[in-house]
Amino acid sequence: MSKRTAEYWISKLQLATHIEGGAFREIYRSPVLAPLSALPGGFGGDRNFCTSIYFLLQQHQFSAFHKIKSDEVWHFYYGDALIVYEIDQQGQLIEHRLGCDPENNETFQCVIAAGNWFAARLAPGGEYALVGCTVSPGFDFADFELAKQEELLTTYPDHSELIKKMTI
Repeated sequence: MSKRTAEYWISKLQLATHIEGGAFREIYRSPVLAPLSALPGGFGGDRNFCTSIYFLLQQHQFSAFHKIKSDEVWHFYYGDALIVYEIDQQGQLIEHRLGCDPENNETFQCVIAAGNWFAARLAPGGEYALVGCTVSPGFDFADFELAKQEELLTTYPDHSELIKKMTI
């Protein structure tokens, strides 16, 4: 079997354009709700226990820097290696390599901590990556913040080159 194309997966999985870049489709939203009283501070209402999406990035795309109020687990499924960039609360840049080649420091999963800025793009030479993202407490657009380039540059000047490439 030859390698599937990005277009194959977009059609087969019925993916749509995502606001931060790439293509996605929500595949799971827990029917169980965590009440606001059980959630950490900063949430504005009840949240589903868990949500999950398929997410696909192609070589000419990137997932722009953004943050959410929940932990997010990224899962590698198919295609080429993907680099997920995370800036933690202390301003440290962490590069997670998702893929199927442990000899190239690639892993099948990585976790982005709640409140950290993160972005993603293919590793050099890649065509596309099909991944999944699981969020708990579940994703809600009310918890999503797309980075403003100037604010991120002011806060994290050491990472200015990457921020300029990975913001919209």
